Amino acid sequence: MADTLLRNATVVDGTGSARRTADVLLRGDRIHTIAAAGALDATDGTESWDAEGLVLAPGFIDMHAHSDLAVLADPAHIAKVGQGVTTEVIGQDGIGYAPLDDAIADGVRRQIAGWNGHPELPIDWRSMGEYLERLDQGTATNTAVLVPQGNLRMLTVGSGSRAATGSEIADMRAILADSLSAGAFGLSSGLTYVPGMYADTAELAALCEVVAEAGGFYAPHTRSYGAGALEAYAEVIGIARETGCALHLAHATLNFTSNAGAAPRFLELIDAALADGVDITMDSYPYLPGATTLVALLPSWIAAGGLDALRDRLAAGDDRDALVQALDVEGCDGFHGERADWSRIQISGVGNPALSALVGRTIAQIAADSDEAPVDTVIRILLADEFATGVLMHIGHEDNVQAIMRHPSHTGGSDGILIGDRPHPRSWGTFPRYLAHYVRELGVLTLEEAIRHLSATPARRLRLPDRGLVREGYVADLVLFDAERIQDHATFEQPRQLASGMAGVWVGGELAVRDGNRTDSRSGRSLRATKEGTR
Repeated sequence: MADTLLRNATVVDGTGSARRTADVLLRGDRIHTIAAAGALDATDGTESWDAEGLVLAPGFIDMHAHSDLAVLADPAHIAKVGQGVTTEVIGQDGIGYAPLDDAIADGVRRQIAGWNGHPELPIDWRSMGEYLERLDQGTATNTAVLVPQGNLRMLTVGSGSRAATGSEIADMRAILADSLSAGAFGLSSGLTYVPGMYADTAELAALCEVVAEAGGFYAPHTRSYGAGALEAYAEVIGIARETGCALHLAHATLNFTSNAGAAPRFLELIDAALADGVDITMDSYPYLPGATTLVALLPSWIAAGGLDALRDRLAAGDDRDALVQALDVEGCDGFHGERADWSRIQISGVGNPALSALVGRTIAQIAADSDEAPVDTVIRILLADEFATGVLMHIGHEDNVQAIMRHPSHTGGSDGILIGDRPHPRSWGTFPRYLAHYVRELGVLTLEEAIRHLSATPARRLRLPDRGLVREGYVADLVLFDAERIQDHATFEQPRQLASGMAGVWVGGELAVRDGNRTDSRSGRSLRATKEGTR
């Protein structure tokens, strides 16, 4: 690998310190030298870049990614590396692709097809260690993997709604410990998704004890981002306080009408816990709508037993009136305790091509055109699409988004679903949008603050000893961009649009993107966590 000299770059190093102009020499996979501007000369064989007027920053760390299969099936992975992401945290929301066994592998793949699709990729690994080894074969970005709590439950309890027994919790703890020993960074949970939602607080705390012992962190998708959001956050903060486990709040937000202006109360919870010594960080995406699967909005009681049992119940129709009561009248756990407003639930992708005309339309619109109740529309779509339907939820509040991103413990997370006809634009635009809209246009964060949130703060959460800063000796995961021109172009109508203004992206010292164009580099690797740090 030839040396690379970046001359006269405006270095924003990730610490939050003021920018400075410098020459930066990359050698191998490391930042070799940082010197005063104009101090370094290119030697024979060195690739020299004129970086005058461009910002050099640490590569962005996506703390909440759904690229579990994409990093293997799509070598280019331009959606992420094209926006400056050099490391992604996967295994999110309590359901993922390791650990598995033969009995649950197909069910897991079907359950999260709305997140990851069905790429032509054999899932022939089973343990966390085997999955990490597969990732080591070469990926566009580095990956850090979490252990999904729902997988632990499926491997021991199954998909039933009952409480776990003492022996089952012991088995979950053993599988978790083995996965952490293999190099996983912590535990994720999906507490509005089957079967993770069936775990009580004591079960979660028992697992977090294992995570704390290993030096990892707990990343919960909490029980509610709607009517019960503050109580849901208080539950997981209490688990962290009780067990000593570090806590990273996934897609930290407060949604639906009930939470308009509620961010200050949420941040009071965070600050009180931090003052007591609880180790907390959080991530968010810079958009108002959320995204999930349509099946995830159903109440937990109807989904007990897994997808086959759910299919049979929906097809039989016996629970139709109870579904109307749960979704449209009372509100239910799958819908975050809120009554469904179907005019805000928009189809973003389908697995069955015969349903493609539904993409971009709301459930309310589809129901009106078919002269049927929205619940009947939902049942019909889920059965026809084999539960692979993705949706956008137009439920956010700008004041909450801005207040949360200002917090010092905040990091960036795209929560990006990469499949579907019209996926959420955050999959392609999250990190440029932070820099363009919230830094340059609105001034919510300074450039130095934003870079710290997107690089150094997540690197500390992941205990990466040599990433997240522009510093001599650190791994050369770097982005070079024009702060005046960087701009996200992904929209809800055309989500797969590359950002502009990205001059270069390096992953482990290898150039992955030049002037917005992808190279053939696949220098990303699977990072491994240990109790002492990361290797």
